[in-house]
Amino acid sequence: MAKQRTHIEQQTQKRRGTGLTAYDPESVYNGYTLFTTLSGDGTVYLIDIEGKVVHQWKLPYPPYYGYLLENGNLFYNGWTPPESNDLRFPHWPLYKAGVILEANWDGDILWEYKNSDHHHDARRTRKGNIVLLTIEKTPEDVARKIQGQIADSGIWSDRIIEVTPTGELLWEWHAWEHLDELIDQPVHASEDPHHWPHGNSIEELPDGDILVSFRGISNVVIISKDTGKIVWKLGHDVLAQQHDPTSLDNGNILIFDNGTQRLSDPHTYSRVIEINPQTNEIVWEYRDTPAYNFYSAFISGAQRLANGNTLITEGLNGRIFEVTSEGEVIWEYVNPYFSVLLNGNRNHAIPADVYTYYGGGSMNSIFRAFRYTAAEIPHLNK
Repeated sequence: MAKQRTHIEQQTQKRRGTGLTAYDPESVYNGYTLFTTLSGDGTVYLIDIEGKVVHQWKLPYPPYYGYLLENGNLFYNGWTPPESNDLRFPHWPLYKAGVILEANWDGDILWEYKNSDHHHDARRTRKGNIVLLTIEKTPEDVARKIQGQIADSGIWSDRIIEVTPTGELLWEWHAWEHLDELIDQPVHASEDPHHWPHGNSIEELPDGDILVSFRGISNVVIISKDTGKIVWKLGHDVLAQQHDPTSLDNGNILIFDNGTQRLSDPHTYSRVIEINPQTNEIVWEYRDTPAYNFYSAFISGAQRLANGNTLITEGLNGRIFEVTSEGEVIWEYVNPYFSVLLNGNRNHAIPADVYTYYGGGSMNSIFRAFRYTAAEIPHLNK
């Protein structure tokens, strides 16, 4: 009789282990961590410091990510299928979004706003409106300057808008109108040439200006809300296809620097940096030792915690970890909730090279994660 083969888990991350993998109760910033699997079904998880699920939301749209508002409700960026007669460009179905909503503690949707041009990110403003990334077709004369030639389906550029929850347009900004301020950085060879400059993060600053990350040209900029001009820029000499620039209370900016196509170093690794925008000096940096142990080519983010620690989302690998200001890892959690990205409508029209890269396999990637104290979650103990 032939011996029965021993089953070995073929998903590498599952085989290495998931859930809570490191925890120093004396040094950690105690609280609750919010995340969702990027390829998931719309389930958002809230876990305690020991990795136990204490609450979850089940929403009707596949996720980008969600975060908690001051009232304890969930603000959520979701995915809707691309319009079958307008696929925009080859990679569009992979990273479009399409819906923004607010849900209460029980998962009831209080309002939702749909926009077929929405991608990557949207945030609630201090006045209760929504600022979001969208795309629009670039005028042909401008498109020629961006790419040198026009692709068959043209070039799309980022349009930032502010709307009310009911969809009333309040403000807009067009990237193609600022070509002279952004064209000094060419589009990376690895980027889809149909989308420029490929925004992936947006945040309203305390003074009302807008902080934006443009992955396609490795630039982070601040846009004046009053004039529309770019009033600050950090470029490819420092950054490499970054994500999630976040303003800090001290006026500095925290950035997840993914590290793809870095100019200053031939080695591939990710890092998190804190930038003083007055001098563009890096005043704090986290990287692993050796550096290649920490790398996420896409997505990811970082959050500065009140005790000075930093919560980092190594997004592609579904890893969330907390480090001290000295760079010591004192908490780590690997997302145990895997799902398949390339399924159903989300598989529609995704290019063959992207399909091959992801392989249709089981993934646990996380766009961003956030830590909250119990006091910041008013519904938790009701």
